[in-house]
Amino acid sequence: RVVLLLENSLEYVASYYGVLKAAGVVVPLSPDLKAENLAPILAELEADFVIGGSKAAKSLHTLPALHKSRPRLVLKAPKALWPNGPVEVVAWEELFASGDARNTDLVGDGGDVCSIIYTSGSSGRPKGVVLSHTNIVSNTHAICEYLELTASDIQMVVLPFFYVMGKSLLNTHVAVGGQVVINNQFAYPAAVVQQLVSEKVTGFSGVPSTFAYLLYRSPLAKYRGELTHLRYCSQAGGAMPRHLKTELRRVLPPHVQIYLMYGATEAAARLSYLEPDDFEKKMDSIGKPVRGVRFRVLNAQGEEAEVGQPGELVASGPNIMQGYWKDPQSTAQVLDSNGYHTGDIGYRDPDGFFYIVGRKDGLLKVGGHRINPDEVEEVLMESGLLVEVAVVGIPDKLM
Repeated sequence: RVVLLLENSLEYVASYYGVLKAAGVVVPLSPDLKAENLAPILAELEADFVIGGSKAAKSLHTLPALHKSRPRLVLKAPKALWPNGPVEVVAWEELFASGDARNTDLVGDGGDVCSIIYTSGSSGRPKGVVLSHTNIVSNTHAICEYLELTASDIQMVVLPFFYVMGKSLLNTHVAVGGQVVINNQFAYPAAVVQQLVSEKVTGFSGVPSTFAYLLYRSPLAKYRGELTHLRYCSQAGGAMPRHLKTELRRVLPPHVQIYLMYGATEAAARLSYLEPDDFEKKMDSIGKPVRGVRFRVLNAQGEEAEVGQPGELVASGPNIMQGYWKDPQSTAQVLDSNGYHTGDIGYRDPDGFFYIVGRKDGLLKVGGHRINPDEVEEVLMESGLLVEVAVVGIPDKLM
């Protein structure tokens, strides 16, 4: 198991695919993790290697857990902090220069675990999502298919590779022989828009706040006539408010397609998508399942709900995770013979399109009434004054 504590970079890409080629298990984590948050994850993983940059080196240097698990460290320019450390340290540059690019002829199986991605989920406690080669490859092919990706596609990535969506952007474009433009400067959205033009980017992907920043904090509308190469924008990572969808459609050139997508780390990225042709008439829908995925809407009795009736969305397919790392209890709560229980409440309309209306355990009880916080958030976002909003419940003696 090899932990990657790297920001989006060539070093990340080389390390990621190098570990996979060597039949290792990649565990990408945020390089900004503080030592106290990193320690329990490293202890749970019993990592063999940690590959990190300068940010990670500072946290690792003060980490007591390293003295117990003793993983070998591969760091960028490590000498300053690690003159005579308690663990073996290798410079990334030296390791890369000594590498052999020839085929190692390692034989593996599609069911072999190849990655563990940590996600906080709704509980807040990080859980390691265990994914196999088949999980990732099957989903990669499905995404390439509906986005109609080719070797001529150029994707700008502003999302971290240590998140499943960022990793899927990398995997899909490598799979078709396309190009990836790494941009770690989204704090300066104007520069992002300028690079969209200068690099002749064909695809751009983000979460709702990504597009909110582009719409309200960048000159996107000003560059509208210069986005001639941009073929599509895709959005996932939570429901995007309707007014943002409408504004995005208004600002983008007419030829740019918009894909609304739904997924989960537990699904190796993608579960469903809405075709651009259905954007106007089915704007609130998460679309239909990607190739290989099946959706079922189950009621409280575990039976399939009728069309239009709400229930928990349960997904099955070759992309569904193996389980949570060293957490059989949490695994049993979401995986059973029906598939992966998403925790999302939704329904299917007569045309076969699926919709999400809330979370299974997300309703708030206020004065005897059950309130869906998603609906309140939607109303607040319609003001146009907010970039992101979260409605949470707090105890109240009267309510």
